[in-house]
Amino acid sequence: MNNTVRFRLPFAPALLLVLLCLFPATLSYAQTQTQAQTQATSSAASVWLLELEGPIGPASADYIVRSLQGAAEAGAALVVIRMNTPGGLDMAMRDIISSILASPVPVVTWTAPGGARAASAGTYITLASHFAAMAPATNIGSSTPVSLGGGGSPFPFPEPGNEEGESETPDTATPGSAMDRKIINDAVAYIRGLAELRGRNVEWAEATVREAANLSSAEALAQNVIDFIARDLDELLRQLDGQTTTIAGQQRSLNLNNPDIINMPPDWRHEFLSVITNPNVAYILLMIGIYGLILEFYNPGMGLPGITGIICLLVAGFALQMLPINYAGLGLILVGIALIVVEVFSPSFGVFGIGGLAAFILGSIMLMDTELPGYQISLALIAAFAVATGLLVLLILGALIKARRQKVTTGTEAMLGMDAIALDDFEHRGHVFAHSEQWTAESDSPVRKGDRLQITHINGLVLKVRKKE
Repeated sequence: MNNTVRFRLPFAPALLLVLLCLFPATLSYAQTQTQAQTQATSSAASVWLLELEGPIGPASADYIVRSLQGAAEAGAALVVIRMNTPGGLDMAMRDIISSILASPVPVVTWTAPGGARAASAGTYITLASHFAAMAPATNIGSSTPVSLGGGGSPFPFPEPGNEEGESETPDTATPGSAMDRKIINDAVAYIRGLAELRGRNVEWAEATVREAANLSSAEALAQNVIDFIARDLDELLRQLDGQTTTIAGQQRSLNLNNPDIINMPPDWRHEFLSVITNPNVAYILLMIGIYGLILEFYNPGMGLPGITGIICLLVAGFALQMLPINYAGLGLILVGIALIVVEVFSPSFGVFGIGGLAAFILGSIMLMDTELPGYQISLALIAAFAVATGLLVLLILGALIKARRQKVTTGTEAMLGMDAIALDDFEHRGHVFAHSEQWTAESDSPVRKGDRLQITHINGLVLKVRKKE
């Protein structure tokens, strides 16, 4: 006999559907890359135009890094990053800067259009670029780390060389001031190094971190923070034509006579990462994944909750590893969910459930390890999940209390008070018919065959009966 066990893969159709959905987007991106490389090959001066719009995060870093690599492989003459950003995550900013510094293709960061800004992380990226330009009516600066803002001075310690400030500084630092000093000094050293590398205003670079200094485009040009002011891309390229820069220790001159402009907008991968690395979306995926698995374990064999839970957990894990998360907060969320699960399977009349709910709420608030407004989990979303989880706990407690008050309907305990019919005459022990079965019974008074009796106690397989009144 063939004992081979055949396993069915319920996730195969879902996986096939996902691949079919991603195929058109992948094909479109491949065609765009092929077109860009063909244009770059056909012209000696191809200029790649990238768009860096909005907060700088994992998605924008991935887009810029991949685009710079593509420009280098295609032999582009120049990469233009048109930027308008309020700032972003330090990790994503450093990934972009590292890619710019290692790029064999010159990079110009252009803050445009009018009204745009290169704030916070955008300032670092501008100073790191081979060329820096701004459109009229734009601004740059305010690069103090956000985690130090919002509460008094951006640096709770005197500026170097300020003797008066040194005398005013208390000997005993307030709690947290040492960490603030480390963060500020690290940011100052980093931005000064970038400014020195590109021959830009080092003093202002330090001031934008320590004092959150900000400049308009005209002031930035006058103070040697940027290289050009350009209203549009054509004007920018005219000014860049013939300029020289140092790449890998060698001087390179730009020849931008009638260049091919290759627009490289964010692709499907950028859009996908932008969605899932939104802290609120990542949080929702995490919750769906956890509760999906709980439902699958509670009712094994359903399939859909388990598949959905696994997919959501994997996507949420991928997103969270790209975000600045607090692992203590994530641990509290997992502990809270675990306590709620314990309450479901081993009821403790609220002890585990309430404790789990408290840990869940506290962990959700602590989850994101940054104070950037764009990377915070909405309190309304946390409240919604907390209320839903609280209702689940209350539902469990209500069911337990109701079950505790109900009369026992199964087992031998349910036979207490039931009727029994005597099958023979006996004075102490005999036989009765009860619960559709024949039982051995004991009575303190004489019983006659056919008497209707009432069960008062159960001792193993022996019923204690008495005559029914």
